[in-house]
Parts: sequence; C-alpha cells; structure tokens
Amino acid sequence: MKKLVFYILLLVFSGCQNETPQKEVHEDTSEKVLLENYRPESIYKTPQGNLDKTRRIIDMHSHPYPQSIEAINNWVKTMDEKGIEKTVLLTYRTGAEFDSLVSVYKNYSDKFDLWCGFDFTDYDKEGWVEKAIAELERCKKAGAKGVGELGDKGLGFQYSRPSKAPGMHVDDARIQPLLKRCGELNMPINIHVAEPYWMYLPTDSTNDGLMNAEEWKIDLNKEGILNHEELIHTLEEAVKNNPETTFIACHFANTSYDLSILGDLLDKYDNLYSDISARYAETSPIPRYMKQFYSKYQDRLLYGTDMGMDNKMYDITFRILETEDDHFYEIDQFNYHWPLYGIGLDSTILDKVYYANAKKIIK
Repeated sequence: MKKLVFYILLLVFSGCQNETPQKEVHEDTSEKVLLENYRPESIYKTPQGNLDKTRRIIDMHSHPYPQSIEAINNWVKTMDEKGIEKTVLLTYRTGAEFDSLVSVYKNYSDKFDLWCGFDFTDYDKEGWVEKAIAELERCKKAGAKGVGELGDKGLGFQYSRPSKAPGMHVDDARIQPLLKRCGELNMPINIHVAEPYWMYLPTDSTNDGLMNAEEWKIDLNKEGILNHEELIHTLEEAVKNNPETTFIACHFANTSYDLSILGDLLDKYDNLYSDISARYAETSPIPRYMKQFYSKYQDRLLYGTDMGMDNKMYDITFRILETEDDHFYEIDQFNYHWPLYGIGLDSTILDKVYYANAKKIIK
C-alpha cells in the first residue's frame, strides 16, 4: 500500500513538472568568443541623420591604390558620386617609381594631385643634401605638387621609396635644407609622426585598443627609438624652424588621445595644418569634445581618407562628420569594437574641412 501511494505521488509530481513551461536554455559561449571574432551589433533603435548630397570635397590624404586605367576610372566614378573634386595621392616615391606614377595618372590631372617623397639614397654621406634637393626639383617639374607622406614611427623615415632613412627624424639638421626648399617651391609637406597612444601601452586588460594592440604594438625597447612625446617634439622643431614651409600633420598628429597637444601646436604655428584621415574611429567615440575641437580649429583641419576607395568607406566618414547618429559600429572599416557617434558638424565648418582649407594649400 505504501509503495502504491508513493508511485501515485510520483506520477502526479511528474505530471505537474511536465505542465510547467520549460525555459529556453542558451549555451554560455562567453569564454569561447575570441576578440578577433567579436562583432557587436547595436541594440539601440535611434534616429539616423541624412547625409548631404551636395558637398564639395578635396581628399587631402590618399595613395595611388589603382594603377590600371580601368581601376582609376572606377575610382573617378566613385569620387564623382560622392562629390570629391580632387584627391591628393601621397606616393612616398622619387626617381623612376615616381615617374611611372606620373605616366599612369597623366590623363587625370584634374582629379588627382601627385606628391613625391624625398630621395634618401646615401643620406648619411657627404653631398646628399644637394642631390636630394636636385631630385626634389626634378619631381616638381615632373608634376609633384607636394611632399609626402613622410613617415616616422620612432626609428626614422621608413616610408619613402626607393630609399629610406633609418635614424633620421624631421628635426635632423641634415634635412632642414630640404624642408626650407619645399617652402620656396610652394610644396606642402605631409608628415606622419608617432602612432595612436594605445600602441605604446601594455597589451593587458586595460588597453583600449587591445583588439589590435599586439599586432600594432610599438616596441620602445628597440635601440634608438623615440617615444610618442619625443616624436611630437621633432615635428614642432621642424615646423618652428621652417616658418615659410606648410606642414600637414596627418592623422591629427596621432594625438587623438589628447588633442590639446595638437591644439597647442596649431595655436603656435600658422604654417601647420592637420588632416583627419584614418582617425575617424579614434575620434568618433568622443563626439562632444570633437565638435568643440573642430569648431576651434575649423580653419586648420583637412578632410582625408587613407582607407581605400570604395563607396562604404566614404559614407562612414560622412556619417561621422555630418550626422548626430548614436551608438553604431563599423568594425570592418576600422577594426575597432568601440561604438561610434556622429559629431554633427554644421555646414560652415564642413565646408572648410571638406574644401576651403584645402584650397588654401592647393593653389
């Protein structure tokens, strides 16, 4: 009898359990998701602003990505669709390499300006300055409108082709005659110094750029390398000592983490500008501060891309500059997992950043 009662109670209890809705169980995969595979999608349903379709733009920072007529024509078509009247191609190159690009782009002079590099061949030998100036003047006659992108991430000029200058920085006494000559030739200089600050920080759980930090880390243990502050100092010395030469510190001079550094330089030196290229993801997370910065330095900032030539690339730059959109991602373009925000610049500032400031430099 006791066993019968037990089985009846067991059946009743089981039936009650079966009638209770079962909660859906999701596997916890949080420990299995690699950072490189993390692709967050915003859950916020917020209004999105409209983009201006009537803009006029000069892109002050790009590179000669296509080198076939078909590819160039496709790029020109995209530029026309986006309102980009001209693009500056920073080639780094001198000699035969520069001449070959002049040949490729010779029928597109209304759409592209080519800038050359410095020839650093035998830069550590006597007589180099005279030879480098002669090549600069030759490139000018061949069509070069400026110089750039000079690039120093701490170990000296590593960008120019076909030669480089390890250990030489832009404040080096040897290079000053070239910088001065650029001013005399009305050839602006685009220069890249340092890198975003998270590249200098430990690659630990506190690093704000951790998804890229190991790959792009700056190794300050290398012999002779300059740190971030020292590189900014070399830039200031060059700008200060060559007041007749126009300098463009690209990528906000890589001071996105503390733009007061760039602001101080812009306050001091009238011959310094900055392009905003390839630092949209670094500045979009702080839209209120950036709006103030653009407003204060609206006469010294230049639109640039440095991220290829497809439609989506241009559109994300416009969205960040023109709208006040909240909390969106663009990981494929920037490879950061930070949420982005539109800065919402007004038409007066946009016209200067997009076009008018560049016209002061590209005469």
